[in-house]
Amino acid sequence: MNDDGTQGHDPEFPDRYVEFMRTGWAAETPLSGLAQRPEAVHHAKRRSALAAMFPGETLVVPSGGERTRANDTAFRFRPGSDHVWLTGDHDPDSVLVIQPDGEAVLYARPRSSRDDDSFFRDRAHGELWVGRRHTLAEKGTELDLTTRDLAALPELLDGCAPGRTRVLRGLDAAVDAAVRPVGDGGRDRELATALSEARLVKDEWELAALRAAIGATVLGFEDVARVLPADRAVPERLLEGVFSLRARHDGNDSGYNPIVGGGPHATILHWTANDGRTAPGELLLMDMGVEGRDLYTADVTRVLPVSGTFTPLQRQVYEIVYRSQEAGIATIRPGVKFDDVHQACMRVLAEGLHDLGVLPVSVDEAMDKESILYRRWSLHGFGHMLGLDVHDCAAARKENYREGTLGENYVLTVEPGLYFQPEDELVPEELRGIGVRIEDDVLVTATGAENLSAGLPRTADDVEAWLGVQREAGFRLPG
Repeated sequence: MNDDGTQGHDPEFPDRYVEFMRTGWAAETPLSGLAQRPEAVHHAKRRSALAAMFPGETLVVPSGGERTRANDTAFRFRPGSDHVWLTGDHDPDSVLVIQPDGEAVLYARPRSSRDDDSFFRDRAHGELWVGRRHTLAEKGTELDLTTRDLAALPELLDGCAPGRTRVLRGLDAAVDAAVRPVGDGGRDRELATALSEARLVKDEWELAALRAAIGATVLGFEDVARVLPADRAVPERLLEGVFSLRARHDGNDSGYNPIVGGGPHATILHWTANDGRTAPGELLLMDMGVEGRDLYTADVTRVLPVSGTFTPLQRQVYEIVYRSQEAGIATIRPGVKFDDVHQACMRVLAEGLHDLGVLPVSVDEAMDKESILYRRWSLHGFGHMLGLDVHDCAAARKENYREGTLGENYVLTVEPGLYFQPEDELVPEELRGIGVRIEDDVLVTATGAENLSAGLPRTADDVEAWLGVQREAGFRLPG
């Protein structure tokens, strides 16, 4: 693109056209109903807590920029989660700077008003192209943040001493280049770690956002069940599209690429091609979650018998996974080790594999950390943290996450599974191609656990009954 934001193939604008475009516009009206967002108070508390962790230092947290999808088209922008957690700002190219005295300033792109020609020249930011955007003052009012023109950021960063500045890197190349890392970048990684670990505990506003995203996800699964025929095949992408309709209508988008796996595709953990078809008599595994408008996401998996009822063998596998999930959820409470939940889930899976005649050794030997032979058919752990990211708090230290203990108001998934690959000659032929995972979003409460996604059935009997009810209801457009 040219410096003025137009594409290289666009002609130069003649003077007469430019003069014509500058005239004849009605006076602009200010935004009505502009007020501080309710969640701004939570963002302010988070910024203050972060500043207290690094007193006297400058902290730089970008939102990130748009990424090219193909040629001159971009992916739909989704800001960096840490930036959102600290500001509530969803715009590209913004940068939060927490100054050594703790004052927070958001550097953002000002709107392309009719004060200059960019409102019609600039394809990327001009308001005739992208619509009305907030002024810096409007943005500051809503977010309860001091805002400054993004154009002033380079000078500020140029004056930052690397040894007293920490940058959340990998989001904005210009910011990364402006403040060189010290040594091996350990100081910057400490900032990323501090942010991840601070996000482990969800506040009341975050929990409300998660409940809303999960509620929309429940509706999305209902939508899919209502268009899933029992007697004929349909494309997996049809079902993905129906869920995505709900995600865009009730939320921001899907929180991750949906997994819609019919038959043997259910055994592929990260099956996102979704280019197969369902088949009566087979199972359908769907791992999907709505990302709410506040960018908190659900992450839920359900397995449905396409014909409406499980076969005896399908039910046997399903009930092993259900008992595993039940054991994991029953273990959850503050102070319990993350690994204790894992072991509770995995032991039930190992026992189930033994009952199926698949496990080549005893349950205890399969569970031994020097063996874990059961994992051939389970592959992954019991779950992960959930929040703004589907795999939330990923930069947290292992001693505070995988090797740590659970705390009140953590939110995590519990998602054990069994997967018998179609080509696995170590299992009976009738098991091959069966994949089952049951995944729910669980809040650690003061006394135990709350299943936030309990609006969807989990037992085999309840799944069959629910599927029948949804099919009887029929599909209706959201809203």
